[in-house]
Formats: sequence, C-alpha cells, structure tokens
Amino acid sequence: MSENNDKTLADSDEEKVLVNPIPFYGSVIGITVFALWAMFFTESASSVIGQALGWISSSFGWFYFIAVVAYLLFVIVVALSPWGKIRLGQDHTRPEFHVLTWAAMLFAAGIGIDLLFFCVVEPVTQFLAPPVAMGTEAAAARNAIELTLFHWGLSGWGVYTLVGMTLAFFSYRHGLPLAIRSALYPLIGKRIYGPIGHTVDIAAVLGTVFGLATSLGIGLIQLNYGLNHVFGIPEGLTTQIALAIVVIVFAAISAVTGVEKGIRRLSEFNMVLAILLMLFVLFVGETRFLLNALVTNIGDYFSGFIALSFETYAFDPPTDWLNGWTLFFWAWWIAWGPFVGLFLARISRGRTIAEFVAGTLILPLTFMIVWMSIMGNSAIEMVMSGAQEFGEQAMNNPGSAIYMFLERFPWAGLTTIVVSILAFVFFVTSGDSGSLVLSNLTSILKDPYSDAPSWMRIMWASIIGLLTIALLLADGLTALQSAVVVTGLPFAFVLCVMMVGLYKALRVESLKQQSIDTNLPVHPHADEAAQNWTERLQRAVSFPNEKQCHQFLDGVAKPAMEDVKQELEARDLTVALVDRDDTTGDYLSLRVDLHSAQDFYYELRPSRHLMPSFATRSAKGGDRYYRVEVMLVEGGQGYDLMGYSKAQVIADILEHFERHMHFLHAQRSQPGADVALFKPQNE
Repeated sequence: MSENNDKTLADSDEEKVLVNPIPFYGSVIGITVFALWAMFFTESASSVIGQALGWISSSFGWFYFIAVVAYLLFVIVVALSPWGKIRLGQDHTRPEFHVLTWAAMLFAAGIGIDLLFFCVVEPVTQFLAPPVAMGTEAAAARNAIELTLFHWGLSGWGVYTLVGMTLAFFSYRHGLPLAIRSALYPLIGKRIYGPIGHTVDIAAVLGTVFGLATSLGIGLIQLNYGLNHVFGIPEGLTTQIALAIVVIVFAAISAVTGVEKGIRRLSEFNMVLAILLMLFVLFVGETRFLLNALVTNIGDYFSGFIALSFETYAFDPPTDWLNGWTLFFWAWWIAWGPFVGLFLARISRGRTIAEFVAGTLILPLTFMIVWMSIMGNSAIEMVMSGAQEFGEQAMNNPGSAIYMFLERFPWAGLTTIVVSILAFVFFVTSGDSGSLVLSNLTSILKDPYSDAPSWMRIMWASIIGLLTIALLLADGLTALQSAVVVTGLPFAFVLCVMMVGLYKALRVESLKQQSIDTNLPVHPHADEAAQNWTERLQRAVSFPNEKQCHQFLDGVAKPAMEDVKQELEARDLTVALVDRDDTTGDYLSLRVDLHSAQDFYYELRPSRHLMPSFATRSAKGGDRYYRVEVMLVEGGQGYDLMGYSKAQVIADILEHFERHMHFLHAQRSQPGADVALFKPQNE
C-alpha cells in the first residue's frame, strides 16, 4: 500500500480515531496522583524520591555504564551489518523530509532548551569543580570540555537511536502500532495488546509528561531571568505562569498544524538561529583560540571515549559528582528515550537502518561538538582571564549563565533577545512534538501512518502546561526532576529487551531474503515461453491510460485473483480478496490467513507516471500513463503487470506464494523457531 494513500486515508479519518482507554486513563491517574503528592506533600515526596534516586545510583550505577555502551554498540553493529540495508518502511518507501529538515527536527525534540541551559553551565562547572584534581588550569579546561562532550555525544544519542530504529522497523515495515509495546512483539506476540503492553505504554507516557514538564519549568525560570534582564519584566511565579500559558498555546497551535508544517518550520528556524548565535560567539570572540581548542577537543573526545565510557571512579568515587552528572545524564537520556525515540521514528519513515543510525549519531555529534566547544571554551576562557565572579554565578545560578556570558560580548541586548527567542521556540518545539507523541501513544490509530486528532494534541499540551504550573506553584520541580531519573532504571531494562526483540526480528528478515534468493525467483515476464516476442516488445513501448488500467484490473487481474482464491479455499485456507476503487485509493489485494504464521499478502496497485518524451505517437493520449505494480508485505516489487494474460497473473501470484511458503518452512527449521511473525491486531 502506498504511503501517500495511507496518509490520505489517515487524514480523512482523523476525527474517527478513538482514545485507547487503559493507557490514557492510567496515565492521567498517574499524573494526577503524582502532581497532588508533589504539590501538597512536597517535602515527603522529595525525600522519598531522593532516597530512591540515591539507592539507584549506588546500586545500579555500574549497570547504567554497561547498558549505555551496549545500546550504542548494538545500533552501530546493526547499521554496519547487511541488516543496515533494510528500509524503515516498505521497500518502495522513501524519506518524507530532506536531511537538513530532518536534522533540525532531531535537535528540536532531542535536545531543545538544554542546548542553551548547559552550554555554559556544564563546562564552567566541570572546570571549577572537576571530579578529580587536574593539576593545571589547561588540563582542567581540556577535561571540562571532554566531560561535557561525553555527556552530550554518542552515548546519549545511542539511546534515542535504538528506540527510534526499533519502533520505526516494527511499525512502518510490519504494521504494528507506533508505540513502545510493539518492540516486544517478537518476544510475547499478541500479548503486547494486553496488560504488559499497557503498562509499558503508560510508563512511557508518564516519563514523557514528567520530562517535558521538568524541562519546561526549569527553562521558564531561565527565560524569566532573561526577560527581566533585557526588558525589566519582574521575576516570579506570576510571570512564569503567564509564560507557561503562552508557550503551551503556541505548542498546541504548532501540534495541530502537524509535523510537516508547524514542527518542521519551527525546528528549521531554531537551528538557523542557533547556528548564527554560535558563529557570532566564534567570530566576535577569540576566533583563533576557539578553532585551535575545537580541534584539541575533538581529539580528546575520541581518544578518551572508551576510557570515560567505563570510568566509574570505583577506587576513589566522587559520589556526589557522579550522581549529579554522568549517572544523572544516562538516566535522563534513557527516561527521555521513549518520547524522543518515538518522535524520531515518526519523522524517519523510508530511511534505511544504516541511514537512520548514521544520521542520528553523526549529525547530532557533529553539531554538539562544535556548539559545546565554542560556547564552553569561550566561557572557560573568561574565567581563566579573571572573571571568577561570572564562573561562581554560573555554577550557583544556572538559569542566568547564558545571559551573563553574552553580556561580555558586543551587542549584548541583541544577543540576549536572540537567546530568549531561541528558548521560547525550543519550548514550543518540545511541547508540540511531545503532545503529538503523547496523543499517538494514548490513541487507537488506524495505522502507523496516522496521527491522533487535533483535539487530543491540544489536550495533552494543556496537561503538560497545567502540570508545570502546578509544580511551579508548589515548588515541586526538584521532585519531578528526580522522578524522571528514577523512571530511567526500568526503561534501561526495557531497552535491553528491545535489543533482543529487534535482533530476533532482523534474523527473520534475513531468513526471508535468503529464502527469496535461493528459491525460484519471480520474473517480471512470467510464462515467457508462451508469449510471442513481438507482444513483449509491444508491452515494453506501450503507455496505457487510466481507462486501460482499470480494464486490465477488472477484466484480467481480478478474475485471476478470484481463481486463486477459489483454489486456496478448496484447500481449507481463509482468503480475503479486496477490490477498492474510490476516492481514497484504488487497488486489488489478496490475503491468505496462515494462522499463527505470517499471512501471505499480494496487492496490485495502479500508479500514475509522467509520459516519456520518446513515447510513440499512438501512445500519447495525455501527459500521464499508468502501471499496475505488485506489492507484498515488504513493499513494491518494482515491475509492471499491465499486458499480462490471466494465466501470467496467476503464475506471478503463485511464484510469490511459493517463495513465501519456502520462507515459512525455512523459519520453522531454524534454531529459535519460536520467533513471532508479525500479524498486526487490526488485521
């Protein structure tokens, strides 16, 4: 089925999307209970969550280090293997977005306001308060940037890549829901539609809402400081609440306009603005020093990456530093994995696994190295040049750090306005992408290509805003931030299960390809021996119009499918023949129900193409001609059946059916033959 027609169907049926009651109401209850607890029993909530955070850090710190390395290694190995050629979607599917637009949306969802918050705070803090004594200022400066890049580089994006790759594979290639539960299908089968699946999705919703509310709350405090600094707008709860309302209104508007318009355009705008700010700091600041430092930082990061990835400081542990930085970041990346990974999957349909992994690792790493090096080294150089007060304020009042940093450059008023705009738009892009993901997670969508209706996106944007406001009023953001980190531990185990499930599914995918290669290959000119060569030539240079296409479907293809259906039903198989010809799509499909095994699916779909300039005069009846192309579960097969006889169409169906049966036989003969094959619930 073509993706364009899928999207048309999805758009036309948007308002028919139903709420998935258990994930939705379970999430709302969980959010309400936690919010009331954090608001009315703030000290108790902070104490309990703080104790849980301390226990997790001390008991499972080693596990976080191993897990994050395993996630990264797994996605790289998969991308470099033959599996990297597999497309995240059907074989004929191509990416929706240009690579630059795609990269902008990666950053908007995956980093957001943290890009501004930590680019000065972390380098300065690591410089002034490193985990271990460094000896000299130069060594401390290099170590500070190395640690910063380590926390924002490959390791964290490996988490997002694993989740996004897994969900896109199961959803867009095998028709399962675009939800966390789908990654468990190869292990538990249809039980993903039961309590286990609901629990996983509820946890994903809670982690997403808490993470977004935390970032929004912390960022609002930072934005409030900037507006006070530039325009004299007073700092306080009233201003922050007003800002939260404005952000959520704009986030809801952006979410309603959809990924292709609102989220896309805002992401592109923000990336351009961020790059301009970075170039300003580079060329107005100490340009030669910053470029030299950038090269040094790149070498330090890659040469020290393996050592840092396993550095638990076991023999002389700086416990507070480890809990507050590396373990915090690893748990934070994992907790945000479901939200960002699902959004990455949503915008990555049609890319191969190798393209997806390379894009989600290399593009963010490249930008983050340059951004953190230029901004961080500029801040550290200020401190080393005598601005000790600036360094202390950045550590003690992180929300003000980026503004105090820019005060030391020319045109401070203008750059502060730019940062405020950046912060605001980053809030909006995080809110709109988050509300879209939350809406999809709590809805029963017609297919993975669909999005939840507009009213649900507005509702989730409102819930995020109300939760943020409530916790700002109750001073409960600290408890919420710690809760996000605590949720990282169970998701760390879920991600391990994801790797196992994806590995088993990819093995099945390889087995199917091997069975295709070793069994009778389908030839696009079936039964050629019975076909006169002049007829073949006529087929090659004919360019049928729409009427001829429908005549072929009704007069040749459909009777052929009916004969095959009749013979299969005579052998006690359940067969469905669908003839769809309306404004939403036009195709003929044959599906054979093979019970617990993967069904056989064969589809003929007309496709319209531009008439070539070399078409014979007799063929030219317009500027378009039609092909009737074969599509299987894996997607389009790339050849045209127009002009086939009824016997040739039957032969083509049977050759594909024989290949499918050979694949099922080969799969049953393999070790671990209990691997579940994909039968989406709505089939």
